[in-house]
Amino acid sequence: MLKLDVILGNNDVMAISEKLKELKIGGLTVSKIRGRGKNPGPEIHASKGSEIFVPQFNDKYRMEIIVRESDENKVIDIIKEKGRVGKIFVTPVLRAVDIASGSEGDDTI
Repeated sequence: MLKLDVILGNNDVMAISEKLKELKIGGLTVSKIRGRGKNPGPEIHASKGSEIFVPQFNDKYRMEIIVRESDENKVIDIIKEKGRVGKIFVTPVLRAVDIASGSEGDDTI
C-alpha cells in the first residue's frame, strides 16, 4: 500500500474526488491548511488601495489517500489531470489495521 499526500494550491478537491469514485477509490482525508510554496502569494490591496500586503501563508488543500500499489499511476494521473497547482508525495504504508474489524492490509482500504 502507498500513501499519497497531495497539496493543492487551488480547491480542486471535488473534481479529483468525483474522478476517484469512478475508480472505486473510496477513502480519502481532506484538510484545509495554510502554507507557502516557492512562489509568493497574490498581493492584497488594503486601505482603499493605498497599502499592499503580501500574506506570508496562503490557503491550500491537503488530500491523504491510501491506495494499492497497482492503483498508484492511475490515481496520480487523475490528480494531475484534475488538479491545477500542487505537489504529490508518495510514501509506503508498512501496516494498516481496521480498528472495528481487526482486518489488516489491503482489506482495510
